Amino acid sequence: MSDTQSEETGPAERQEPIPMMQRILDSPFLLLFLGVVVPTVLYTIWGVMEVASIPLAQ
Repeated sequence: MSDTQSEETGPAERQEPIPMMQRILDSPFLLLFLGVVVPTVLYTIWGVMEVASIPLAQ
């Protein structure tokens, strides 16, 4: 009888959704993509801001 009780309350009965952050951290290719894209975008924006802040020559 204890076998039927443990099967009813097992993890198959209660399926919780996987949190978004756990899905991101479990995907190595997504982490690789984010690790390349995020710094590239940030450094590009930083570079454009630096070039735009240079005063014009007279």
